[in-house]
Amino acid sequence: MIHKTAAVVLHQVKYSETSIIVTLYTKSNGRQSYIVNGIRSPKSKQKMGLLQPLFLLDIEAYYKQGREIQRLKEFRLAEVYTTIPFDIVKSTMAMFMAEILYKVLYSEEADEELFEFVVHSLQYFDSIEKGAANFHLWFLIQVLRHLGFSLENNHSIHQPWFDMKNGTFVPLRPVFPNTPSLDESEIISTLLSINVGSLDSLLLNGAQRSRLLEVITEYYTIHFDGIGTINSLRVLNEIFH
Repeated sequence: MIHKTAAVVLHQVKYSETSIIVTLYTKSNGRQSYIVNGIRSPKSKQKMGLLQPLFLLDIEAYYKQGREIQRLKEFRLAEVYTTIPFDIVKSTMAMFMAEILYKVLYSEEADEELFEFVVHSLQYFDSIEKGAANFHLWFLIQVLRHLGFSLENNHSIHQPWFDMKNGTFVPLRPVFPNTPSLDESEIISTLLSINVGSLDSLLLNGAQRSRLLEVITEYYTIHFDGIGTINSLRVLNEIFH
């Protein structure tokens, strides 16, 4: 049957000389993979440029329950970004966030709350200038909470260290090789509590952002099996140096 839904682009891979497989996070069916026939052909009326990381789409697909790869019939932009595709920093951040989401969003069941969070966050990211450089740090922390990780913001002078294994703040430095410093732990606490509209108040330099990104990415690798290497992390770190 023909299925219509909103979707966020996560990943694409070449399937044949003229086709690709694109993985989308959909509003109605969670993560889904679709074959897009003929899109790499010079005569194709469909545009590869619309399948960039984290682009927001409205799609029509031939859907069959239990099929590993569905077939995409039509797709169009649900929203036209005004900054993300044209800003090298934002587009690199989008590539990185898409890679993380591709590796951690497994479910093929609808999660409307998570989907709406992702969409509204991306719309806001596209609209801002101040604070944009901190957005990916905030976004990854908030996604964890939506995925059921109860990160407890109990940071205080008595519990100043962030525990990477348990997602909470503890009195003594955890015996863990990459434990965040006291300053980094305090910034993590801020990211847990800050409103997205106040990200410009978080004053970080490039080295701090890179280190925090390393910590947050490692937290993901600890808590998600098989996440492997995040290929876009090196590119993103180069942008901030």
